Amino acid sequence: MENEKIIIKLEGRVDSNNAAQTEQDITSRITGDVPVEIDASKLEYISSAGLRVLLHIKKDHPDFSIRGVSSEVYEIFEMTGFTQIISVEKAYKEISIEGCEPIAQGANGILYRIDQDNLVKVYKNANALEEIRNEREVAKLALVLGIPTAISYDVVKVGDSYGSVFELLNAQSLSSIMASSPDKFDWCVDEFVKMLRKIHSTEVPAGKLPDMKETALKWADFLKDYLPEDAFSRLKKLIEDIPHDDHMIHGDYHTNNLEYQDGEVLLIDMDTLAIGHPVFELASMFNAYVGFGELDHSIPKEFLGLDKDVANDFWHKTLAKYLETDNEAKIREVEDKARILGYVRLIRRSIRRKGLESEKGRAEIEHWKSELLDLLDKADSLTFSDDELETDALTENLEYVQDFVGQRLDKIGCDAKTRSQVDIAVEEIFVNIAHYAYKTGIGKAVVRVEITKDPATVTITFMDHGVEYNPLERKDPDITLSAEERDIGGLGIFMTKNLMDDVTYEHNEGKNILKLKKSL
Repeated sequence: MENEKIIIKLEGRVDSNNAAQTEQDITSRITGDVPVEIDASKLEYISSAGLRVLLHIKKDHPDFSIRGVSSEVYEIFEMTGFTQIISVEKAYKEISIEGCEPIAQGANGILYRIDQDNLVKVYKNANALEEIRNEREVAKLALVLGIPTAISYDVVKVGDSYGSVFELLNAQSLSSIMASSPDKFDWCVDEFVKMLRKIHSTEVPAGKLPDMKETALKWADFLKDYLPEDAFSRLKKLIEDIPHDDHMIHGDYHTNNLEYQDGEVLLIDMDTLAIGHPVFELASMFNAYVGFGELDHSIPKEFLGLDKDVANDFWHKTLAKYLETDNEAKIREVEDKARILGYVRLIRRSIRRKGLESEKGRAEIEHWKSELLDLLDKADSLTFSDDELETDALTENLEYVQDFVGQRLDKIGCDAKTRSQVDIAVEEIFVNIAHYAYKTGIGKAVVRVEITKDPATVTITFMDHGVEYNPLERKDPDITLSAEERDIGGLGIFMTKNLMDDVTYEHNEGKNILKLKKSL
């Protein structure tokens, strides 16, 4: 008996000649209602008579398992359906990773090169067989759906844990390529984003992968006792409001998990595959390149093999390329949304790993919590759109807003006169929001750009949660008066109404919504 488990060894043959005696020997050793495990590492042969013995034991002792089964005997168990009703574990070839080069690390395992042709992913969880089975299944699903990935061809025993073996001849991770060849940095960004877009554009059949939103809600629930009540409620609602999305996300996407082999980039470490909005992916990416190392700058080097500044630069350029913009306000908007979920994961992870019991852990948790609370105080949503910019309603952000609108007009070849008129209208409305919408503190303004082709028009929508105010109700200035007679102010909305073809206002669900429409 080992740790309240009865372990019984079967050796040689179990057939019609000795089945009855074998069953008697086994049952005589079983006492009480405890798990029963058969060590079949030396079992060479089993017939139907032997299978009936095992079935009798299973019926009397539901918590029954068999381990160490040879390939030949396992084939008999599988053929007769016994692997469906009894937990049967194969005997796995044992390998050593002593002296092997660790080339990448993920959430659940470490990747080692065991020879020129092969890599082994060693799982951190000692009871990883179910994880391995799951990862192989989701990797096959990803391959079928068009994601280039490596499929494990063998499972091995590595010390007290298990590993998946992959054939990756002369493969290099993108992390190692950047570390050894800094001149390939931009190429790595391009390949990284290309794969990311492919993943996020892949729709997954219903029920095949877990929903990341459900997982994120559990992260939030974990923090209930560690956040102020209003902040916790706000966090929950932000996650709940993220729409369901059936597109794939990797869940642990970083340059250690992309391998370059024979001119092709392959995605590995597939056990975190899920479905969900891209913001969940970006949150884990932020953590990998920035979040983990915000206070301990050595972490990016230890984890990715990249210096902190290189890792931070990679994150920023990746986000810009993924969003197809160099508009810093847009990049910052999406980054802040990702940071919210990223900090939730970091705080939860640290607390679960006893971070509150060390000085370093407490300092990190306090830093992440402070950042999270500041972001929650300003956030209206965790979703984002290519045609929508959410930014602080501050006059210094006007340039970013005009640039954001202008980039979209440039894409359709807008003429210079129209572009100038739109710039003026955008300035007048945004500056008005920045000056008057929020009486105290800094609020958000959302700018949405919608372009139609037939007829060719642009609609620019401004939204804020500030003081209810309809600027269209303001009386137009009398432009016939002399300078001495004129009132100061009122020209901005007057100019906007004259430069645009249509201007409308509504107040809905606590938001000021002003729309500018212009024919192109």
